[in-house]
Amino acid sequence: MTKLVECVPNFSEGRDRKIIDAIADAVRSVSDVKLLDVDPGADTNRTVYTFVGTPEGVKEAAFQAAKKAHELIDMSTHSGAHPRMGAMDVCPFVPVSGVTMDDCVQIARDLGKRLGEELEIPVYLYEFAAASPERQSLADIRTGEYEALEEKLKDPKWKPDFGPAKFKHKWGASVVGAREFLIAYNVNVNTKDKKLANEIALNIREGGRAKKDASGKIVKDEKGNSVKIPGRLKAVRAIGWYIDQYRQAQVSINLINYNTTPLHVVFETAREEAEKLGLIVTGSELVGLVPLKPMLDAGKFYLKKQGKSAGAPEKELVEIAVRSLGLDQLSEFDPAKKIVEYNFLKPAPLMSLTARDFVDEVSSESPAPGGGSVAALAGSLCAALSAMVANLTVGKPGYEKVWKELSDLAQQGQEIKDQLAKAVDEDTNAFNHLMEAMRLPKTTPEQKATREAAMEDGYKKAAAVPLQTAQTCLEAMKISLIAAQKGNANSASDAGVAALMARAGVEGAVLNVLINLGSIKDQAFKDSHVKDCQGLKQESADLCDTVQQAVMKNIKI
Repeated sequence: MTKLVECVPNFSEGRDRKIIDAIADAVRSVSDVKLLDVDPGADTNRTVYTFVGTPEGVKEAAFQAAKKAHELIDMSTHSGAHPRMGAMDVCPFVPVSGVTMDDCVQIARDLGKRLGEELEIPVYLYEFAAASPERQSLADIRTGEYEALEEKLKDPKWKPDFGPAKFKHKWGASVVGAREFLIAYNVNVNTKDKKLANEIALNIREGGRAKKDASGKIVKDEKGNSVKIPGRLKAVRAIGWYIDQYRQAQVSINLINYNTTPLHVVFETAREEAEKLGLIVTGSELVGLVPLKPMLDAGKFYLKKQGKSAGAPEKELVEIAVRSLGLDQLSEFDPAKKIVEYNFLKPAPLMSLTARDFVDEVSSESPAPGGGSVAALAGSLCAALSAMVANLTVGKPGYEKVWKELSDLAQQGQEIKDQLAKAVDEDTNAFNHLMEAMRLPKTTPEQKATREAAMEDGYKKAAAVPLQTAQTCLEAMKISLIAAQKGNANSASDAGVAALMARAGVEGAVLNVLINLGSIKDQAFKDSHVKDCQGLKQESADLCDTVQQAVMKNIKI
């Protein structure tokens, strides 16, 4: 899984286009980062930048953006409607895929330390990166805003986490942290009455509504605070409003943590509450971007609701989620633009080819794609066939006891299929990396040493990729065994073919490992890989025989 982090820094400049563009260019200057959105506001005098990239990439891009802002923004002359305390007011890091919240906390702390040391600005950590509970809230840290900061910094209680406890007139102070991905989501209802939409919001949001007594008065506790009746959903904030452009009301929702409350649960709960009021939910709308996971979870949920296997291809799961949530009711929903990860997909030249073009490419005089890529494709086809057998079993009478197990198996097959599909291009990329090392100059002793080291590294990578392919092909074969033993008997032959494809994948990948080992000087590396290859060959041979035996039990001649 690609490691992706989102960064959403807010800069206190929303009117000067030259400054806004200069900060955007600073982000774009960093490799492994993609700037997704620049949203300036003249009234707030604030611009929100959204970019995604590798952990190191987003950390560097955030620093370069701050460095540019340090040159151009003067907070001593700033005014705007939005609360703020610094030129780069707040900079959160958000886990998207392949990274944990702890990873984002470390990124935030690394950036805060660098800002404090190199730009000599006060930096506070908030949310998950906060050093103490009292600093978790952005609102608490920003109390008094820029105007109160000079006095605030004199208070030892508000000593910055990084940087000097000195007031910087041009900059102010920055707040850096890590938080969950916030999904801005609106549910559409068939009414123009925003009061009805707000009634739904009050019932579903975590904060709920104020409790009232029999006479309609708000109930207070002993401290004089309103007593709340909690809403149904955790990590949900919501209000009702009317949008004239759409001529209908919406329940406007901020989903703070989609792992706590999935997107489809929000939609279904809003629909239940709407029905109680005699309303119909007509669709929904995502404002901004959404991670892939909540879309896949929604697709799986609605497939299961239909009594079908959730082990569908990723593209199909996304399509089902879009249709089921009504995300295309108000405007086109383009997954390539709306899903975060799809904005950062690396090209896969081989797997983007048609089957005909792929075999033509393999047959050409170019040495890549070669056996390693073909082995990965064979393993991917095993996983695909195994998923197919599982999907043909779920919902079929007579197999009720294994529906759940086979639905899970189909999902596992899809994951392995996608891993091996990526390996088709990765194997060719490893070969190309080796070719680049071979082309390095070798005139001087220093050049020769550099080239030899690069070639050793290149051969190791050229061996490591097919070894991983062989290991994953074996995992694919394991699910073909379950498909053969428990799946739809009418598809037993497909499970048998799947195992044969996986064995070809293992054997083919092993050959590609071995042919590269001969050029590697590291004997320990070679010995380890030879041992791994021997074990993989033997295990795949034994397992393939077991699958074929299971298949033949279902074939009547």
